Amino acid sequence: MNSSAPFLSVSEAASQLGVSAKALRLYEQRGLLAPIRSAAGWRAYGPDDMGRAREIAALRRLGFSLAQVSRVLKGDSTGLEAALAAHQAVLEDRLRQLVEMIETVASLRGGLARGDTPTIANLAGLAVRSPEVSVAFDLPHPWGGERFELGWVRPLNYIVGPLGSGKTRLAHRIVETVPNAAFLGLDRSASSAVDINVERTLAWLVEDGATPSSALVALIAGLEAVGPSVLVIDMIEQGLDQATQEATIAHLRRRGPGGRPVFMLTRSNAILDLEAVGSDEAIIFCPANHSPPTYVAPYPGTPGYEAVATCLASPDVRARTEGVIAWRPQAA
Repeated sequence: MNSSAPFLSVSEAASQLGVSAKALRLYEQRGLLAPIRSAAGWRAYGPDDMGRAREIAALRRLGFSLAQVSRVLKGDSTGLEAALAAHQAVLEDRLRQLVEMIETVASLRGGLARGDTPTIANLAGLAVRSPEVSVAFDLPHPWGGERFELGWVRPLNYIVGPLGSGKTRLAHRIVETVPNAAFLGLDRSASSAVDINVERTLAWLVEDGATPSSALVALIAGLEAVGPSVLVIDMIEQGLDQATQEATIAHLRRRGPGGRPVFMLTRSNAILDLEAVGSDEAIIFCPANHSPPTYVAPYPGTPGYEAVATCLASPDVRARTEGVIAWRPQAA
C-alpha cells in the first residue's frame, strides 16, 4: 500500500491521524474501529475507518476515556455532562493562567513606559510556568545520600522501577520533604461512612466502566481527602481490574493542570500508558542497580524509556504475578 491508495496501512493511518499505531490497535480491540484485512493479513484503513478514527482521536483529546468515547459514538449521553464539566474546568484553569500572564505582561509594559527595565527573571517567568512545588533532598538508603532535584511537581507523577529498586523509600522521602504531603499506603481500606464527594466520583468512574469495589472506594476516599496539598499513593492499581484502572487514570487526567499533585507508584501499563503521557505528567524511574532516580521522557529512544517499559505489565499479568517473590536456591 502507499499513501495515495484508498486504503492505508496502520502506520500510514497513524501518521495522518497524529496518533500511535498502538492507539489504533487499542481502538480496534475496544470495538471502536473495524479495519479490513489484506490478503496477507495486514490491517487496511479506508475512508470510513479514517473518519471514525478522527472522531475517536478528537474525543480523546477532550479527555474522554475509551468507555465514554464508545457511548458518545453510539449516541448515549450517559456521563457526558460530568465529562464536559471536567473539560470546562480544565479550560477555565488554563484561561485563568493566561489572564494572569496577560496581566503580568501588561504590568511589565507599564513599567517600561515609566522607565523601569524588567529583570531577566521577570522576562524568563513569561516563558516558564512558575513551579507550584519545587524541592530537592538527599536520597535515602540504598542511594547513600545523593542529592535529588524534584523540580517542578506535575499534577500527575509516576514512580516506576523493578522490585527492590527503592521506589517506596523514595515515595516516603517525598512525603517527608514536600510540605503538607500525605502517603496512601497499601493498607488503605474503605470507611463505612462514604461522603458525598466519594459517592459522586465513584458514580463517574462506574459510568466510565469501572467496577465498584472496596479497593476503589478506599482509593477515591484518599484522593478526595481534604488537607494534603500533595498525595503519594503506593501501587495505585492495587485491587483494581483493567477497566477500573483505565477509568481512574482518565479521571485523574481530567482534573487538568490545576489539580492537586499526585505521585503514583505503579507497575501497570493501564495506569502508565507511555503513549498517553501528557505535558502535565512526569515519570521518575528508579533503576535496579540503585543508581539515583531519574526523570524519563515518554518518547521511544530517550534515555531510560525502554527500562521503564520493561517494568510495566498489563493488569491481567500483574494479577497473575501478585505476591510472587523471586527465590534463588542455596548452593549445596
